[in-house]
Amino acid sequence: MMLPHEQFSALLKAGPPLLALAPMQDVTDGPFWSLIHRYGGADVYWTEYFRVHGDSTPEKTIVDSIVRNTTGRPVVAQLIGNDVPSLVRTAKALQQLPVAAIDLNLGCPAPIVYRKCAGGGLLRERERIDAILGALREAVTIPFTVKTRLGFATPEEFDALLPIFARHSIDALTVHARTVAQMYRPPVHYDLIRQAVSAMSCPVIANGDVHAAAQARALLERTGSRGLMIGRGAIRSPWLFDQIRQELRGEALSRPTGREVWIYIRALWESQASFDKPEKVQCDRMKKFVNFLGEGVPAPFLHQIRRADTADTFDRICAEFLDHDEPMALEPSAHAAAPPFVPALTTG
Repeated sequence: MMLPHEQFSALLKAGPPLLALAPMQDVTDGPFWSLIHRYGGADVYWTEYFRVHGDSTPEKTIVDSIVRNTTGRPVVAQLIGNDVPSLVRTAKALQQLPVAAIDLNLGCPAPIVYRKCAGGGLLRERERIDAILGALREAVTIPFTVKTRLGFATPEEFDALLPIFARHSIDALTVHARTVAQMYRPPVHYDLIRQAVSAMSCPVIANGDVHAAAQARALLERTGSRGLMIGRGAIRSPWLFDQIRQELRGEALSRPTGREVWIYIRALWESQASFDKPEKVQCDRMKKFVNFLGEGVPAPFLHQIRRADTADTFDRICAEFLDHDEPMALEPSAHAAAPPFVPALTTG
């Protein structure tokens, strides 16, 4: 049986396009991996990021997700920080766990992160990135990967970043084709992913607004990338990974019925709810997920579900809109955006 890093290396080198679940802070924990896996799941799972600084230790909850991984698929441990000795120390410690790779986050657009010159904030300091990559490449004996945005303020910054990535023999580069300043606003500059594919000797994984099977196939063709990383689209529809596989094989897509979507929402509740907390807190936690799923459900589902503050109300609204056997595409509207009152998902 192959070790996790051997599984990951094999997926990068050959076979169908690699499909990865994006790291999303406070979302992509072990229970969420297990739930997504029921519906086909990703080929590779990224952890939430480990916060790394002078006196940090790897967060126990993320370590538990790695150790208790039930999917049978490889897991990539992601680091965020800017202190070289601390990053090296943490990378060495995490390699003692069953991880497939160590990944450096150079894309998180959350102001609380980038103002500390971490995540996407590091894209403003290319010499510092160069030093970090050099130290981590030396310390990491399993695959070492990077997840980046195009730049901090403008896509033109990508031209200067690519040579730095290429210099350090990383094993894969994931490109979220937006800048940090864009957050999650359009446009997504997919053509710059093709530029990365041309410039890098390692596989490149495309990231950014993958939301439908046909669009995923077109994106692979347009960019020439080795695979796709999917975040919010997988929350909206855990069926998406298998639908992309069906699309690539030329098969008809399997679409969930309304009741199957309702079952998924109930399973999300069971996997995420803290039953020792008030129902309103549980509802607020669920809105982080259903905010995205609701973009694919007819109005006014999302308007109503955002105002639910009890489990019974939540379930009643789901029953009203989803108690049917009609297939659902679960694709967002063309201009759907995360509402301001729901906590944004912190990803690269």
